[in-house]
Amino acid sequence: MLVELTGEQRRQLIDTQQVYEAWLSADDERQRRFTGSMRWVERNGAEYLLRKIRQTENSLGPRSGETEKSFAAFSEGRERNKDVLAGLSDRLNGLARVNVAMGLGRVPAIAARILRRCADTNLLGRQLLVVGTNALFAYEALAGVRIASGLTATGDIDLPFDSRRRISFVTSEKITQSGLIGVLRKVDRSFESLQPRAFRAMNRDGYLVDLIRPQVRNVLRDNTPTSITSLEDDLDGAPMDGLQWLVNAPKTEAIAIDERGYPVRIPTIDPRTFALHKAWLARRPDRSPVKAARDREQAQVAALIATSYLQLPFDSSYLKGFPAPLREAAMPTLAAAKPPGFSEESPLEPDW
Repeated sequence: MLVELTGEQRRQLIDTQQVYEAWLSADDERQRRFTGSMRWVERNGAEYLLRKIRQTENSLGPRSGETEKSFAAFSEGRERNKDVLAGLSDRLNGLARVNVAMGLGRVPAIAARILRRCADTNLLGRQLLVVGTNALFAYEALAGVRIASGLTATGDIDLPFDSRRRISFVTSEKITQSGLIGVLRKVDRSFESLQPRAFRAMNRDGYLVDLIRPQVRNVLRDNTPTSITSLEDDLDGAPMDGLQWLVNAPKTEAIAIDERGYPVRIPTIDPRTFALHKAWLARRPDRSPVKAARDREQAQVAALIATSYLQLPFDSSYLKGFPAPLREAAMPTLAAAKPPGFSEESPLEPDW
């Protein structure tokens, strides 16, 4: 079920994560301190320092010792910041090639591009949280393992295959920025909502993006904002039963590697909550057998990562905060989550 990374792969993953964290820090500094420009202009016989950010330009005052220091600090700091970002970007390009060669690339490229764009617009981790199969890539990175492609004995359920077809976000509030459809179109202009005010968008390659939200207890009095923006073709969050447990659960995040070798941040839910929710879904009478089987497998692998690798307690004190249906689903899930090991079917020769 799980394959542990080798020592070389772990070192490579950690190195990539550290470089990416440094790049994120430098990029954050660029956006906070060095966005826009500064210039001197002459007005009524005196020089003034102007700061322009986007379409707005404000005066910082007439030329003086203080404004000259501000101009010098901005100009010199921006150049240093550019040098740092350029160096780290070059380093990430080199690491990406090695990551691919070492088999560390896991997250589908389209999903990674969507996640980075959502992060650029400050939606990711604040108003949007990754749920579903793509969350497993975060758990892999946290534990230093890979989920084997042959996850089920019958071979009719392939988690990586499912993840390459869609990504799901959950939100508990109204997104007030440019809207999710606009973010998606910056990644791929072919993204369209499947119908007006739908919860799902699809691009020309058939990749799906779902936006879901918790369903309130009284559906008839559901006044929760669902619209992303007032745009006619933007997405509406579809209410789903059981999601309230997810949005209120502890959160975690990890830096995983996409299939092109580049790092991507994935904010998601605690793997224990993921396991409980999937186990609960698998036991629902209205769940199709194919989906229920996938849910059970995902629940087991998430529980295994949480308990055996991340040393997260899955005891009564943790479970008492959850509704009875989830607690009832926990025991068979934990019992089926066995520690990793070699099976009788494990190959005895390398992949020549």
